[in-house]
Amino acid sequence: MNKLIDSKYRCFGSGKSFYEKYHDEQWGVPVHDDRELFEMLILEGAHAGLSWEIVLKKREEYKKCFYNFDVKKVAAATDEYLEELLLNQGLIRNRLKIYSTRKNAIVFINIQKEFGSFSNYLWSYVDNKQIKNNFETWDNVPTSTPLSDKVSKDLKKRGMSFVGTTIIYSYLQAVGLIDDHLTTCHCYKK
Repeated sequence: MNKLIDSKYRCFGSGKSFYEKYHDEQWGVPVHDDRELFEMLILEGAHAGLSWEIVLKKREEYKKCFYNFDVKKVAAATDEYLEELLLNQGLIRNRLKIYSTRKNAIVFINIQKEFGSFSNYLWSYVDNKQIKNNFETWDNVPTSTPLSDKVSKDLKKRGMSFVGTTIIYSYLQAVGLIDDHLTTCHCYKK
């Protein structure tokens, strides 16, 4: 749904400044930094079944609890620490999602070792070129594509959780491999 907020058309949003800032400054912007790629992978997994606004509200607590998304520290988290996090009301307190952060961190590190960086691995799927779509309405934007199917399948094969094709398509949008800003959005660029 294209929304007019603050005299600007946006692809999505709630009228809340933190959500608009995310849309305007982050969503669809190419990310090559592994820490940021890991952060968004964890947040997109937490997003499963929930609204993105809920995740954005909890983002700062995720940063605090997951060592500012330092993948090595998250990979080394103990069961005791993860159990403590299940009591934290600032997080999405789903046992599988909390434990998946450690599991996904371990796989993320293995991918870094194999490809030199997670960024190299991820961007190789698009030959290091952002996919730019030209959708007029949100109804035209897919929830998955053959690309998200392929990335999802490989991440699952490597041992990650919460990386289904719909989550991965959302992730690819979030980290800018895919730019799905609607043609009527003020952030749309030809």
